[in-house]
Parts: sequence; C-alpha cells; structure tokens
Amino acid sequence: CYTTDTKSREENKKTVESLHRLSVDIKKIRRLKEWVLLQDVAYVKEIAGILQEMGADETTVANILERCPEAILHTPAEINSQRALWQLVCQNEKQLIKLIEQFPESFFTTEYHENQKANILFFQELGLKNNIITRFLTSAPNIFYNHVEKNKNLIETLQRNYLNLGGSDANMKIWILKLLSQNPFILLNTSTVIQENLEFLQKNDFTDHEVLQLLSKLKGFIFQLTPTTMQKSMLFSQNVFKCSDQELKQLVLKCPALLYYSVPVLEERLEGLLKEGISVAQIRETPMVLELTTQIVQYRIKKLSALGYDIRSGSLESLNGTKKDFEVNYGKIQSKKERPIFNPVAPINIED
Repeated sequence: CYTTDTKSREENKKTVESLHRLSVDIKKIRRLKEWVLLQDVAYVKEIAGILQEMGADETTVANILERCPEAILHTPAEINSQRALWQLVCQNEKQLIKLIEQFPESFFTTEYHENQKANILFFQELGLKNNIITRFLTSAPNIFYNHVEKNKNLIETLQRNYLNLGGSDANMKIWILKLLSQNPFILLNTSTVIQENLEFLQKNDFTDHEVLQLLSKLKGFIFQLTPTTMQKSMLFSQNVFKCSDQELKQLVLKCPALLYYSVPVLEERLEGLLKEGISVAQIRETPMVLELTTQIVQYRIKKLSALGYDIRSGSLESLNGTKKDFEVNYGKIQSKKERPIFNPVAPINIED
C-alpha cells in the first residue's frame, strides 16, 4: 500500500541509484510520476529480477519501469502472484513479457488480484479462448476488477434476453462469445441498462428478430447507449429523411449507426456530405455512408474524382465499407478507366 501524499519531499536515494544502475531514465520518471521516487520503500532490484527471469533484457526492463515506475512499489510476492495468474492464459513467458512491455499498467494493477483470477477462470469456463482473454486483460482490464458474480449475472441477463427474443439454445453460446469478443465493455454495464435499452427498441415496434439483428450488427454497443440518446438520434434522422416510422425502422436496420451515433455526430457527417454536393436522397438510399467520418469521406471522394468519377451523379456505394472494401472498389473503377501502356500497333519512335 502506497500513497502519493508524502511527508518529506526528498527522493529516496537508494531507489534513484538502483534505477540508474538499470539504465532507467530518471528524468522521465521525475517529469511524469515523481511521487514514486519519494516513497520510503521500493523493490527495484527484486522487480527487475523477476522481469529478467521471464526473459526481459536490460532495455526491456528499463522501458517497463520508465512507462510504469509504480511497478517498483509492489512486493515481489504480489508480482509473482500476478505472473502466475497471467500465465494461465499466456502461451509462454516470452509472450507474457511482450504483453507486460506493451501494457505495463494492466499487469502491475495488483489490487484486484482475486477478482482477476476468478474472472479469468469464469471466462475460460464460458468458452472464451485464452488469446481473447489476454486481449481483455490488456485492452479492457476494468472488466476483471468486477466481482465475478456481477459478470456472471450480466452474462445470464444477456442469455435470458437472447432466448426471450427468439434465439436458439444451440446458437446462444456462440452469440455470447462473439458479442464479448467484439465488445468486452458490455460487462461494465448493469442488467437494468440492458433491459431498458431492449425495451426501448421493442416499444419502437422493432420485432424480436429485428432486435436480435441490431444487437449483432451493433456488436453490443447498444448497451452503452440510453433510451433518451437513441430517441434523439432517431427523431433527427426522421426529420432529415422525412420518412414514416416504418421507413425509419428500415433505415435503422440497414444502418444501425443512425441509432448509435449522437445527434451532433450525425449532424456533422450529414453537413460534410451535403458540402460535397451529395443529396439527402442519395444519403437516404445509402445511409451506411454516415458510418464514415467526414475526413474519410473527403479523402475517398478526392481519390474517386481523380479518376473522373463524379459521386454526385451516381450511387454512394463506392464510398462505403472498410478501408479494404474501398480499395477493392477503387481498383475496379481504376481498371475500367486505364488504357494499355503499350500499344502493339503504334509506330515506334527511335532517336539517334
């Protein structure tokens, strides 16, 4: 247990000397987390020793301690326990040290050790692969701080709703695992939020099958919204596209971004498209274009214009999709416009 509140403002000379011997940039620590150097007790040699045992070289150890100097304030016993815990999901210590170097803060958060352990075992029982669990540990560590019972209850709520919406027992496990893999932050919500959001969709005449469809398309992000924000986004879209409730529902199913993005975001993207000379009718025909940021749209229009393709007179389909999708479409348009570099029947000019 350590504190950022220290009585004396003097650095611990032993700590500074030990870090210096490990080629750690002390100035960097002073600039970012000086409070670490003021603590009476630190375990510099011991923590460096554990990292070296795992295969970290001198440069790696220095990098880790520069990025997360508070690591030296944990006892060797705490770090060894954390090491054993992460080894449950890592292939080997080489992979483990690589993860620690990339995400030291996640590894050196030891306060929730028991919760982390219980959740790792729960996720394994659930059927999540170890490589997915390691991704959670590094990119979404907060979900492991929950008591395992909270995560279990939330998963049960999702399973119950999936079945109530007409999902089958046979597909439920695959659906849950996919949802978690795409968006582990679902677990930071409460069962009440999940229930309220699903009820909002049902009140807006989405059938059970359509609600399931939206859950899959939105990768669980729907649970990070509220009925109020969804209502505002839908009303905005309805006013822009001048459509009936039924037509709006079809647009949302086609492009869930109309439900997910807030009004200011939709407004900005719409304005960006209109400035490029694109009509509201075109956007209504291909609403998925609103999933793209204004900068991406401008870049793609510029590239297509260079080929002589006028986006204002045709479909917006060529703008859509991921970067890879766009490159494929762009390549097809480009190949149609290009002419052969070598013309076999053209005369050859030879200069002496």
